[in-house]
Amino acid sequence: MATEAILPAGSGVWFKKRNKTTLGTKKMAADRAQNLQDTFLNHVRKTKTPLTIFLVNGVKLQGIVTWFDNFCLLLRRDGHSQLVYKHAISTIMPGAPIQLFEGGEDAPA
Repeated sequence: MATEAILPAGSGVWFKKRNKTTLGTKKMAADRAQNLQDTFLNHVRKTKTPLTIFLVNGVKLQGIVTWFDNFCLLLRRDGHSQLVYKHAISTIMPGAPIQLFEGGEDAPA
């Protein structure tokens, strides 16, 4: 961690800590989470997997994802589309099991 000395008018020396990697680490973690989210949403969109989405206020929505971006997704059901903001979503449950990645040797049975 880099430090920068701040010299006051008195005789003491003060140090201000600067951590240049904190922002980068948070961004990398956010990128990984976003990639998993994008992978999941893109998979259920392409396979037209029916979803049940619970919002933070308890409302239950059901439908198929037809489009999404960083902030919202478009949910279609019975010929009608709903634009749902991601910050309002609590849980997404696919109607059928999905496999996003190939299982390796250490994959759970």
